[in-house]
Amino acid sequence: MLKWIIFALCIFGIYFFFFRKPKESQKKEHKKDSIMLECNTCGIYVSSEEAIIQDGKYYCSKECAKC
Repeated sequence: MLKWIIFALCIFGIYFFFFRKPKESQKKEHKKDSIMLECNTCGIYVSSEEAIIQDGKYYCSKECAKC
């Protein structure tokens, strides 16, 4: 019985150190790399990941890109 408990703890330890999901703070660090760009129409700042690029200009939404 003790062998099974030790085996289960080893499996859990391997999962915990190698296969767990990253913490929220680690996810947010990757988003800090994006820069803020100003919408060419309305002047609102939007992240480079969410910006719409049309004719070499940056827009915050499809509505602003149409104008």
